[in-house]
Amino acid sequence: MLKLSRQHRRRRETNETSAADELRVLPRPEIENNHHDGFAAPEISADAEKVEPENGRIKDLVQQLLLELGDDPEREGLRRTPKRVDRALRFLTSGYQESIKKILNGALFEEKYNEMVIVKDIDFYSLCEHHLLPFYGRCHVAYIPNGKVVGLSKIPRLVDMFARRLQLQERMTTQIAKALMKALDPDGVAVVTEARHLCMMMRGVQKQNTVVTNSALLGVFHQDRACREEFMQLIGHRQMG
Repeated sequence: MLKLSRQHRRRRETNETSAADELRVLPRPEIENNHHDGFAAPEISADAEKVEPENGRIKDLVQQLLLELGDDPEREGLRRTPKRVDRALRFLTSGYQESIKKILNGALFEEKYNEMVIVKDIDFYSLCEHHLLPFYGRCHVAYIPNGKVVGLSKIPRLVDMFARRLQLQERMTTQIAKALMKALDPDGVAVVTEARHLCMMMRGVQKQNTVVTNSALLGVFHQDRACREEFMQLIGHRQMG
């Protein structure tokens, strides 16, 4: 156990008191419907909008966390850690502030094409909502147009929007599929995600080679076995290395 100096103990007690007082005084920012479908950015209270990376409560909470873990947030290596963590967490959860309308930005085009469109091997990084540890992998997306196609770069952006939240892989897979189905009104959408979860690798069962695979099949991909098999063959479904 780390032996804290008298000065450090006093600083820790002062920080604990001020942090507790701040948490009692400041209203909790309310974000409505964190699992929204992405067609409108979530509504955030005025108090939440005032919280900026340079002076937000996240920084203070990280400093308190370092103290609770028994370290000194004032030592050289940790002095700027709260600010770094603040910025990192805001980036890693920036998907809450995005919307499908903003991402697509008019990139829907009338086109008489009714064959399968596939964007595969889309890298993604997300945070498991149970332990706030990363899970990362690849996403494969297909749709069969029904008079409209979407700019190809928009599909990876859509994946990022749902990945950059506190997530479950199962939920993320379904959200991507439903969002495309609603935005494009195609004959069908198929999404497969493969990921490694650090909450299973670094802790808990500590299994280093486990890959989790999820799928969401809508429309013709759900109804037609031949269509599903063609999709799996075209993405060359193989376990990620």
